Amino acid sequence: MQSMIRTCCRRLKIGSTFYEGYDEIKAESHEEFLLKLLEREIEHRDLSGINRSIKKANFDVIKTFNGYSFADVEIPAVLDLEELKEARFAEKNENLILYGPVGTGKTHLATAIGMAACNRKKNVKFFRTAALINILIEAKAKGNLRRILKQLEKCDLLICDEWGYIPYEKEGAQLLFQVVSECYEKRSVIITTNLEFSRWNGIFYDEKMTTAIIDRLIHHGHLLVFKGKSYRLKNSKMNH
Repeated sequence: MQSMIRTCCRRLKIGSTFYEGYDEIKAESHEEFLLKLLEREIEHRDLSGINRSIKKANFDVIKTFNGYSFADVEIPAVLDLEELKEARFAEKNENLILYGPVGTGKTHLATAIGMAACNRKKNVKFFRTAALINILIEAKAKGNLRRILKQLEKCDLLICDEWGYIPYEKEGAQLLFQVVSECYEKRSVIITTNLEFSRWNGIFYDEKMTTAIIDRLIHHGHLLVFKGKSYRLKNSKMNH
């Protein structure tokens, strides 16, 4: 009987988790048993989908809101904290700019929001901005740029971490501009940076380009300002 069940599941393209442990399901009728079996399969597929989304997002380190403090984060009044934690802004193609000193929790928050978006079955991509630029430059040199841009167009939320932390070459800055500009009103962007807007001209080498990218990001965007000392510095063993 087990082999016949396996064969049927293979033909229907249903995984073995569908029938494994079925004898442990408690039900008072055939209908209730079937419903519980189907509900269990839906739960498994949902969880598998979320895990695939998290893997594809390529986070540096998995971070959640567990233990995260917003005490030193200024959040705009129009942005509800619970909606932020559920990444609902991504459903409206809105952007977040997380600005503040190094070590104040910007990357942690961006990752936690990205995780929340994955849990809502959103397609998320996480990049350190310098790494994204290197990927774009290399793809252009090999003639694969269109393919990479197509992949990025499929995402619902693009996270660019450490924006402007190191200088970019002009070609890389132009490619970055192209990617973020393409997101305008189509998908959400989260940027973490320690540079105020007035210093972004040092990223794009062109005042018009800088003005254009800032305009696109803030039109449907929210600025979150991080204050206080570096979390890593405060909790360093060297201070004890």
